[in-house]
Amino acid sequence: MNIKAVLFDLYGTIAHVRNPVTDQEASDYLVSRGYEVYPQTFMAAWQFVAFIDYPKYGYKNYHSFLKRVLWRIKVRVDKETLDGLAKLYERSQFELYPDALEAVKKAKENGLRTAIVTTIARFKFEKALQPLIPYLDAVVTGYEARCEKSNPKMFKRTLEILNVEPSEAVMIGDDVPIDILISKKLSIHTILLDRENKMGDSQPSDAVAVNLLEAVEIVEGWIRR
Repeated sequence: MNIKAVLFDLYGTIAHVRNPVTDQEASDYLVSRGYEVYPQTFMAAWQFVAFIDYPKYGYKNYHSFLKRVLWRIKVRVDKETLDGLAKLYERSQFELYPDALEAVKKAKENGLRTAIVTTIARFKFEKALQPLIPYLDAVVTGYEARCEKSNPKMFKRTLEILNVEPSEAVMIGDDVPIDILISKKLSIHTILLDRENKMGDSQPSDAVAVNLLEAVEIVEGWIRR
């Protein structure tokens, strides 16, 4: 196969979140400060901002992101409350999986162009991603693509940045509907990452791997064909 690039999903593939904040925790904090914001309302507003507003406006930090979340539900909080809410979320940190650095580095050593593809706001994960930056050609978030990841435009934009055709790229990710099915519709080769080995072999992906190093080894095998 004429493979020139590897696209990596972020959450669940390259990195996970340590100490995540729940909607209940955010609600409890806001209610304690005198604002009646409850979990489902907060979750709905958060998702609207994450999937619709962030691709348009590209928020740079938790203050601006959370301010927009609260604006969506017509709640205006004082500065101290916003600062406290942002501090709560700042405890939630993206963390690379142990195999991430070696896998991305190995892909690069094979002469492949590499990219991260994610809807997630860059400010949430950019610190965790620093060890990978020397081995990445692109990091495409919802803001760079101006859409969320279920829109094929995100994958198309990434391919444009890398200057490769769909058939010359491989997508590695853990989400079947988004990472695998959308990529296949675009004629991108796919590898499903199944870290817990629970999904079985009857998957629509071209291959299944239990870790990122195995996924890159599969790509190496395709290159040699």
